Amino acid sequence: MQITQDKVVTIAYTLKDDEGQVLDTSDANGDFAYLHGHQNIVEGLEEALEGKEAGDEVRATIPPEKGYGSRHEQLVFTVPRSNMPEGELEEGMQFAAQDKEGNQQVVTLVDVADEEVKLDANHPLAGQTLHFDVTVNDVREAKDEEIEHGHVHDPDAPHA
Repeated sequence: MQITQDKVVTIAYTLKDDEGQVLDTSDANGDFAYLHGHQNIVEGLEEALEGKEAGDEVRATIPPEKGYGSRHEQLVFTVPRSNMPEGELEEGMQFAAQDKEGNQQVVTLVDVADEEVKLDANHPLAGQTLHFDVTVNDVREAKDEEIEHGHVHDPDAPHA
């Protein structure tokens, strides 16, 4: 069965940066299942997997605009230290934050000073070219409820 809209796809993957450093892999948590065509993975990888079948191996280089987007320096900002949680703060820590419209987003702490901290609301992989090595392990029809909700419910459930 080919990977097309509304198929549940199970993959094993390794993600590397331009220098070949592993950024993420499915090895630690097992295979990853997603609902194809519902923006559950980055656009460029979804495009690279379109039409593939179980057993196929795919190597894909994804530019930032088809991955996590470009970096935007206006998303790097400073706030008073008093706005942050109590305790020791270290560069690289991530926090859930809310923007002015009430939307949740993750911010990364990039600098700590006595009175202020600098936060970055860019995705940590924004601006990077992504290099994926993927093995397609399974492709199945999605259940109606999965399509309705836009994501896989139980990737370990028996296939219909």
